[in-house]
Amino acid sequence: MIRQLLLSFCIFFISFSHSQNTVGTTFITEDVYDAFTLITANTKAYLINNCGEIINEWTSAYIPGNAVYLLPNGNLLRAGRVQDGSSDIVFGGQGGIVELFDWDGNLLWSFLYNSNQERQHHDIFPMPNGNILILAATSMSSGEAILAGRDPNNLPENRLYNEQIIEVEPIGTDQANIVWEWNVSDHLIQDFDNARNNFGDVSADPGKLDINFLNGGSGAANWLHFNSIQYDETLDQIVISSRNLSEIYIIDHSTTTAEAATSSGGTYGKGGDFLYRWGNPQSYRQGTETDRVLYGQHYPYYIPSGLNDERKIMLFNNGNGRTPSFSEVMIIDPPATTPGFYDYTADTAYGPATADYTYEDQSASPSPFYSSIVSSAQRLPNGNTLICEGQFGEVFEIDSNENKVWEYINPVHNINGSIATQGNPPPGANILFRAIKYAPDFPAFTGRDLTPGLPIEINPDLTICSSLSIAEFELDAIEIYPNPTSGIIQIESELAIDGVNVYSMLGQKVLSNTSTSVLDLSSLQSGVYILNIISGERQISKRIVKQ
Repeated sequence: MIRQLLLSFCIFFISFSHSQNTVGTTFITEDVYDAFTLITANTKAYLINNCGEIINEWTSAYIPGNAVYLLPNGNLLRAGRVQDGSSDIVFGGQGGIVELFDWDGNLLWSFLYNSNQERQHHDIFPMPNGNILILAATSMSSGEAILAGRDPNNLPENRLYNEQIIEVEPIGTDQANIVWEWNVSDHLIQDFDNARNNFGDVSADPGKLDINFLNGGSGAANWLHFNSIQYDETLDQIVISSRNLSEIYIIDHSTTTAEAATSSGGTYGKGGDFLYRWGNPQSYRQGTETDRVLYGQHYPYYIPSGLNDERKIMLFNNGNGRTPSFSEVMIIDPPATTPGFYDYTADTAYGPATADYTYEDQSASPSPFYSSIVSSAQRLPNGNTLICEGQFGEVFEIDSNENKVWEYINPVHNINGSIATQGNPPPGANILFRAIKYAPDFPAFTGRDLTPGLPIEINPDLTICSSLSIAEFELDAIEIYPNPTSGIIQIESELAIDGVNVYSMLGQKVLSNTSTSVLDLSSLQSGVYILNIISGERQISKRIVKQ
């Protein structure tokens, strides 16, 4: 969209450029998808452009807990981590509070789901109807776990965490009605204790989860570690990721809460049982460790219609626990008789046998592409893929030929909030849970002031975004100085100047129709702009930096 706007008035290319930058935007080419990237670090959420300049930011009292979303109306939905000791449910990804801010950063609503019995963690999801899905852990006592068929020898912490998904309707400024609920504890099976109601044949009932399958784990309370829930409106289904069991699951959201606790009901007739699962078939006795594909994966979701590989599932396969250690971005196409009804043959594993697409980099050992925790991948409208190598705070974009076209390094320490200075190494603990790009025609941006501010990092260097590749004649014919500028710029040209327009990086005209060779940019905010010089039928564009 931005590129289309720019091409309407100029032929403009960003040169293939390397930079000495150590944080912020460190690499960019002309093939990057022109959009805004949303990240959350320490107590802030940032919306940045491809130069790393801040388009908007929001401030919370909480560090991430972990997900963040920009809504079509411009509001920001963010999970926060409550650190006051009000819950003894403690593990990586813990949260406890969900907050809703308006575009200007005002807190509209917050909801605490945080006690010794339940705690929001990792992910949330904004529903199309205005409700919010919340992923939470709830505590099961050792007695409850044993009643569910858990082997008592695998209860080292004398409790288990049930994974729960609730859908809440926001009420007022700090309340919510729970309108739908699903619990994995309602869908457990085991063949350890035949005195329990859920005793059965694990291999014959893949719609349920074996409470005694530990995937090599110790049996700790956090045995499942769900780390992602993504809702697909087309199918009315929820895609879930279990990091510790290295599986993804799909469940039906069309059920009532009562049906979600059973094995029947809803559009797909299976109640709250798994409609589909993939990644580690030994969990339901239809394979061995050699058949395992996933290793601590994150962010599985259906690629939206209209994009390359539409209606397939993309995910970030971390590779945690395998040798050698390397990460992958994977795309799979779940076999389905009709959309939402997944093919399954008894005594076999769910397909597909192999991924449709895999991106990895094992060019060196250890692999240069490896994040053992967090992370995400997003298919973009231009066919590129945005990848968040979250453990190291790195976000990069590849084109359809897997060439890197953009790279950004988070300059914010996620715990203490310190911000790195350009030229210095990235801060420790600059972890990012996820990074998502929003297209410039996303409804949230309609009518907003999108003038970029300064980058997040201290002492930023925007040289990487000020390079142009234009004809040699044009380079010789026009000189602009000083660039960067704090206000006044001079234009010296061998060509007659019929007009000069100044555009923001989103194609918004901020200064227009002047034929003077002197321009005063002091009224503009700091950032990068496109100077469009009109000479007869020729239009020449140069990038300028306003300090």
